[in-house]
Amino acid sequence: MGRRSVILVAVSSLALSACVQTRQYTDVDFQPPQGDYSLIVMRPDVQVGSLTTAGLVEPRADWTEQARANVLRALREQQAGRGGRTLVMERRDEVRGIDAKLVADLERLHNAVGNSIILHKYLGLGLPTKRRGIDWTLGEDAVRFGRASGMDYALFLYAQDNVASTGRVAMQVLGIAGCFIGFCAPQGGASQTAFASLVDLKTGDVVWFNVLQTGSQLPGVAFGDIRTPQGSAQMVERLLGRMRAGRNVRARQQ
Repeated sequence: MGRRSVILVAVSSLALSACVQTRQYTDVDFQPPQGDYSLIVMRPDVQVGSLTTAGLVEPRADWTEQARANVLRALREQQAGRGGRTLVMERRDEVRGIDAKLVADLERLHNAVGNSIILHKYLGLGLPTKRRGIDWTLGEDAVRFGRASGMDYALFLYAQDNVASTGRVAMQVLGIAGCFIGFCAPQGGASQTAFASLVDLKTGDVVWFNVLQTGSQLPGVAFGDIRTPQGSAQMVERLLGRMRAGRNVRARQQ
């Protein structure tokens, strides 16, 4: 293979490294909510940071608050088209009769459970007792929250957006430029990681889970900046737009 061909292959592989991936897991008997259901959307856990020249992430509180407001708006608009009775929480003390500490505990628990699901279902560290569908729970705290709120389901969402700084974009340009002189050193740039869980508040079980992962080694390429209304709407739709029914439900529908 000639040098020109090698360069073309290298640049093509960089283009392919700019990607968007989602993957759902559901309880085998999960049926997406429909009809006269009630759903509470928990206060979204949102973090936005600047990806520095050195590849470190510096948290930005101003960007985070801006993104959370946009995600909340996107969640309201997205859920309004689903039907059912829906409440989107902006604050932990928003629901009368529910202690803000219980909400905060549920948020922390969901974060831990969500990361466990990602570790064992998405990163290859499978557990022999959790091979069918999804088999995780938020337990009695979620059931207690359901009784107090009167809701059937709770929807949790976590999102982290890393925005490439000017210096990082320059590093990406240099990395790609090296491909044309025989030294290819691509650099990771803007990225977005998000996951969402639907929890049945009668049992506390996670019945649906989805992960969104975006990333690019191409300078200036991003996949929905959640600091903007458009980027937040895009992320929410990618995560929640098409809830897949469980395996047993799909089999009965065939």
